[in-house]
Amino acid sequence: MAETKNHEQGLHTRDNAKPLVVAISSRALFDLDESHSVFESKGLEAYARYQISHENEFLKPGEAFQLVRKLLALNAAKLNHQGVEVILVSRNSADSGLRIFNSIEHHGLDIQRAVFTNGESPFRYMKAIGTDLFLSGHADDVRQALQAGFASAMVLPGAQNRPGGEQLRIAFDGDAVLFSDEAEKVYQAEGLEAFSRQEKQRAETPLPDGPFRPLMQALQNIQSAYPIENNPIRTALVTARSAPAHKRVILTLRKWGIRIDEALFLGGKPKGPFLAAFGADIFFDDQQVHCESAREHVATGHVPNGVRNLQLHE
Repeated sequence: MAETKNHEQGLHTRDNAKPLVVAISSRALFDLDESHSVFESKGLEAYARYQISHENEFLKPGEAFQLVRKLLALNAAKLNHQGVEVILVSRNSADSGLRIFNSIEHHGLDIQRAVFTNGESPFRYMKAIGTDLFLSGHADDVRQALQAGFASAMVLPGAQNRPGGEQLRIAFDGDAVLFSDEAEKVYQAEGLEAFSRQEKQRAETPLPDGPFRPLMQALQNIQSAYPIENNPIRTALVTARSAPAHKRVILTLRKWGIRIDEALFLGGKPKGPFLAAFGADIFFDDQQVHCESAREHVATGHVPNGVRNLQLHE
């Protein structure tokens, strides 16, 4: 895979000729609450027996199901873009995982590759897979992937599979997600006034990359194969920033050559209602408080990155 390590930021750059690759756990793709409760109460062996005995009962869609369906639909247009590949990564064994593949086939998802690890973390396969985005229900796996420079999020239980159009709509937070947490560190250490002063003074200086910049670039590469007016992908930046801190964000995206379709500078207001109005298929944020607001309305991925999450684990 033509992927190199950016040592300055600790992030991975990507080969734009390869497909956008999404690695997703079975718990993010399907509703496994019932079978997971068997695992929690009776252990791995009982869980495996349960899955095998129910392998002809199809699983219901999970929080990230509609996201995956819409991503895979981008391949149908046969336009000149790199396409999308979704790879199942599961802590099931191949034997107990047969129910998951039966459900994939039942729902008509074009997922052909899988990694089954029988209880072990699938993290070590992220580079071999060529992962651009890793979605999981396991927090430790997500943290490991983020530390290695992969865009990763823990898919939270909450709103899911709401009826909507066929356009894929993805929303991102800014600091610690699209951008580094450089500015957030100032806010945490010195307060809002110092944060606002720095962002105003450094408005012309691009923010460093965050873990989701390569994913945003990959999405834009696909978007560019379609007209702006009738595009199957729509993106939004939904941030707690407000004026004057908005200017550095706008100029950073301009410097990167990335076009965000919608930008919401909310100045600390709850994000959930705005994400519902946008119709996000998924929203990525590093702060639990914003994730709690968001997941009441849309599928939400917590990105345990940056100073806010470091504080939670000290």
